[in-house]
Amino acid sequence: MIRALTGYSTRHPWKVIALWAVLGVALSALAPILIARVTQSQTGDFLPRSYDSAAALHIAREQFGEDPDATTVTVLVARSDGKELSAADHKLVEAEAAKLSQRRVVMPRQNDMPEFLVQDRSQTPRIAPAMTAPDRSFQLLTVQLTGNPTDIGVQDVYRTFRDAARTQFAEAGMRTGFTGSLADAVDTTDAHDTAAKVGSALVMAFIVLLNVLAFRSVLAALLPLLAVALIGGVAGGAVAGAALLTGHKLDASTPSLIQVVLLGIGIDYLLFLLFRFREHLRGRPEQSAREAAQQVSGRVGTAITSAALTIVAAFSTLGLATFGQFRSLGPAIAVAVLVMLLGSLTLMPALLAAAGRKMFWPSKTLRHKPREGRAARLGVLVARRPLTMLAASVALLAALAAGLIGMRMDYGRGDSGDTTPAAATAAEISRALPAGVSDPTTVFVTAKDGGTLTADRLGGLSRGLAQVKGVGQVAPTVLNEDRRAARIDLYPTADPQSQQARDLVSGPIRDAVARHTPAGTTAHVGGTAAIFADISAAVDHDLRIVFPVAAALIALILLLLLRSLLAPVVLMLSVGLGFAATLGAATLLFQHGLGKPGVSFTLPLVLFLFVVALGTDYNILISDRIREEMQQPGPARAAVARAVRHTTPAIATAGLVLAGSFATLATTPGSEQVAFAMALGIMLSALVLSLVLVPALAALLGRTLWWPVRPRPTTGGHPEHRTTEPVRLPDQVTTY
Repeated sequence: MIRALTGYSTRHPWKVIALWAVLGVALSALAPILIARVTQSQTGDFLPRSYDSAAALHIAREQFGEDPDATTVTVLVARSDGKELSAADHKLVEAEAAKLSQRRVVMPRQNDMPEFLVQDRSQTPRIAPAMTAPDRSFQLLTVQLTGNPTDIGVQDVYRTFRDAARTQFAEAGMRTGFTGSLADAVDTTDAHDTAAKVGSALVMAFIVLLNVLAFRSVLAALLPLLAVALIGGVAGGAVAGAALLTGHKLDASTPSLIQVVLLGIGIDYLLFLLFRFREHLRGRPEQSAREAAQQVSGRVGTAITSAALTIVAAFSTLGLATFGQFRSLGPAIAVAVLVMLLGSLTLMPALLAAAGRKMFWPSKTLRHKPREGRAARLGVLVARRPLTMLAASVALLAALAAGLIGMRMDYGRGDSGDTTPAAATAAEISRALPAGVSDPTTVFVTAKDGGTLTADRLGGLSRGLAQVKGVGQVAPTVLNEDRRAARIDLYPTADPQSQQARDLVSGPIRDAVARHTPAGTTAHVGGTAAIFADISAAVDHDLRIVFPVAAALIALILLLLLRSLLAPVVLMLSVGLGFAATLGAATLLFQHGLGKPGVSFTLPLVLFLFVVALGTDYNILISDRIREEMQQPGPARAAVARAVRHTTPAIATAGLVLAGSFATLATTPGSEQVAFAMALGIMLSALVLSLVLVPALAALLGRTLWWPVRPRPTTGGHPEHRTTEPVRLPDQVTTY
């Protein structure tokens, strides 16, 4: 199957290139619209109904008509001169709010997008008075907009509304402030817009520069980016289409994460092909370029397929998770990687066949043998002193892994640390009112005995909640139309996104609800703090399931690929140590060094899957080459030295490219931990595990590594090695 795909692509390269170009352009244009339709902004919707906060969210929608797509902005209105609000001021605020609530906000047109591709988010906001500060320094309004806060159109609508409201109230002698998830997202995006653009440009320049240094070629520097862009466009459309067909919802961060993953692994796979293609052409200068492309693509395609399927298998295990954000991420990554695999077996071989030796123009490296370099010296060093190199690499990884001691999970929303206008407004509100005013914790009560509810019947519950330490204020009970459901809003004194608020909800508040809920009724606690408290429990549950299942699937793939019992164990132990070292380093930096509450709650699982799966890619490449070299005549350690020499440029370059791709996430607010950990994990996997630790173990174990099917030396040399100088090692390191 693999050789059939690569063979057809190299025989008909221009047809394959044209097909991918059409699909890439078309689906790249459609992907943003499709993704907007399958993206889900409410984190609580990813929790199963069995969790208390998810049940509360369901009651809010079914019994109180809350819009699941609504996002609330809190507007602070105060006098420009700083004086207290008078009765006349309150009437003025309400009158101006009424004018705004009758005005349709038109979404600004995006000049760079055709109108038919952009979903119109124009709408009329719902505005209502909320409360006034005890010292009458300000009044709060709640503004409800419809749409995903991460949707560019919704953000543009908010900007238009914010600017109009600010101007209108300013003309009336009032100043305004805006806070809430949408306001904070827009302020943070605007603050990081320049950094994000500069960061992306620098990464692209970095990738091109690496390719130029590696191949001294224009085409080899640019084609990887162009190819991955086309395949990435198709993958984005495929992910969105699959989500639409299956009814799955994606988290807002999933599309950007997919693009980063595809950029990294796509360029990785093309680099593997390019380095092997150049090596093959050097060894067979008389062979036609298309025939060489076919042979190389078929050979390397097997390793690429195994590496891609490792990633697919690892992320497919997220289907076992209870937390929907993980459960939707797994299939999305799996579909995207499968599309990238298809592109690696078709478009990339077609590009090699079409470009031929011109791929490396104007470099003249194909005409002469490569000189001994750092890669060759590293190979000799690992083969000559495997025990020393093994001990050094294990010591480094163990030192980093020591950071896991005392590790804590942070279930906040990834505060970027920036003082945005939205954050300043929230701080001003919290100085006069409980911090939870703009994001209350809500207790929903439903009658299960067929009766109706009254405020008096729920009076004991309200009084019990008011006595909970940490609850600043309890709002009056609100009944729904048929009086079979009620809601009681609580305003905690702690920031709703803080660990203190989550502890308050999961402990004292839920305990008080359990004690004071009247007979014949059921009660559920909802709100941001309650949702993240339940996410904490869901993630802990999922980690215990996904980790061992993913490890077992990866080990099975390695067993089938390497046809060995010992080699998969060696590789799994190495990537496990790499995972521990990466997570430990992140804990050392962010928790112990920078004083963060802990590491992001998604980091261990996502890091495990990425570092283990993507790190295994490099291990598969080096192991496959070590096995191939051990089939040549000579000592096993000399084979290891040759394998390291030939694969170091590809693995090192690919690792730097992938690490640079993940580093771009640092420009996304709240993703700094993921960016650092992913970049470091990939670098450790490529430069330490694959080029030092695994080859050192292979040198120590020799051909025993492949037990029970050990590779046997053949009598003839491999064609690709004809121009390669033999690796000479001291007699004492000869191992079979």
